[in-house]
Amino acid sequence: MEITNVIIKEKEEIISDYRCFFCFAKAFERLIEKENLSPEEKKCFASDMFGLFNEVKHNFSIPMISRELHVLLKQYNDNPDPYKKAKKQSNDLVLGMYADLKNIVFQAANQFETALRLAIAGNIIDYGIGNHFDLQGTIDKVLYSDFAVDDSVELKQAFSEAKTVLYLGDNCGEMVFDKLFIETMMHPNLIYAVRGAPVINDATLEDAKYVGMDIVADLISNGYDAPSTILEHCSAEFMEVFDRADVIISKGQGNLEGLLGKTDKEVYFLLMVKCEVIADALGVKKGDFVVMKNKL
Repeated sequence: MEITNVIIKEKEEIISDYRCFFCFAKAFERLIEKENLSPEEKKCFASDMFGLFNEVKHNFSIPMISRELHVLLKQYNDNPDPYKKAKKQSNDLVLGMYADLKNIVFQAANQFETALRLAIAGNIIDYGIGNHFDLQGTIDKVLYSDFAVDDSVELKQAFSEAKTVLYLGDNCGEMVFDKLFIETMMHPNLIYAVRGAPVINDATLEDAKYVGMDIVADLISNGYDAPSTILEHCSAEFMEVFDRADVIISKGQGNLEGLLGKTDKEVYFLLMVKCEVIADALGVKKGDFVVMKNKL
């Protein structure tokens, strides 16, 4: 089946798959164990969480339920940024690798493709999926693997012709790889967008400035605290940039979940597929690397 037909047929599953409930439950079980909640608070949180699941079971959106669960957790732990330490550690980890990564790109026969591959490798840094990831192993693999969906040639051409490029960031640590890709592309009018407030390990303006993203791109917040880009909730400032951008680069599963089938803009989704739900919806395998143009 053509990839376009797979997406048209199954895109609804991305926002309503029952398997996501189990994934959320496991993720928040890990998180509340780190938050020093009392046994009674853990019990109450679990009850509230499953109550929220029950409320949305017939209108289930992965990014929105994730957002609501993190808002709920903040009410219990009074911590506006539970992943603040992990985010800094991820950024510092990749910043420490930056010179070596830049050298890999500099020595490559195709610098655009190599920087693109490294940017996708950075997508493995995701605390919404789990706490453990093999970053170096993913880097080694992505440099020599075929893309399961490969619209990279179209991306390069579109990028070269675009007057304005909007790059939708995803996670901390990962955005250091984005910075290298952006430096390699050297577009004169590229805007890098981050979340409006802390959620999971997604990047905010503070995080982006910490890694020096403001040196290589203009920065903007999308104005909302979901781990995604949900257009109906984004700020007017962000939507003005989104509407006038000639090309939009969307990093990660979260942004894909929010945008797939929701816009006819020229969007290129860059991601490593980290769960069976997304794999099934895109007609690929878990662990595959994807560069996919929005075909709806």
